[in-house]
Amino acid sequence: MATLEVRGLSAGYGRARVLYDVSFQAGAGQVVALLGRNGAGKSTTLKAMIGLVAKSSGEVLFDGERIDQREPYEIARMGLGYVPEERRIFTDLTVAENLEVGRQPPRPGATSWSDAALFALFPALSAMRARRGDRMSGGEQQMLAIARTLAGNPRAILLDEPSEGLAPIVVNAVVKAIEELKRTGMTIVLAEQSQRFAERVADRVYRVEKGRLA
Repeated sequence: MATLEVRGLSAGYGRARVLYDVSFQAGAGQVVALLGRNGAGKSTTLKAMIGLVAKSSGEVLFDGERIDQREPYEIARMGLGYVPEERRIFTDLTVAENLEVGRQPPRPGATSWSDAALFALFPALSAMRARRGDRMSGGEQQMLAIARTLAGNPRAILLDEPSEGLAPIVVNAVVKAIEELKRTGMTIVLAEQSQRFAERVADRVYRVEKGRLA
């Protein structure tokens, strides 16, 4: 699969600096969690990694290659998937259509995720193939958002607040999915507020406070 490494990353929005010298790494088949409260800088870290927030200093490496100077679409084409906190599924499209939007050709060194494999990962979605996104619960939308990203056959994935606002039964489904992704060798970095969730899925947990790794 792939490795992700962040070296001395500082970033923010305009003149407002949010991240200060953040460094960590995640290897193939590992889950690294960034744990902290709202506004701590967790989501900004993921957005800076995928190129949605401009960095002021530092480096982001994907399989040893610098990606911090690339556009988000270029980073995505390299095989780094991203599931935003807001989920951002297409609510006027069905489950099957959302998956088709995310579809990319098989990628060397990455697991190939067919619809059958995705429905095996999230069985609850299997019976909803023709259901529109606006008729799904928040938990169902979260599962679809992850499945849609996997349809692009990424080598690594960033998950922003995957357990936020979910019922316990859906949280368990997401935990099982992450454990399965680990078994395939997927590299995962996630931002999370729930310490319990982070400890259930992560190999390493970093606490983020005021834009720094505490």
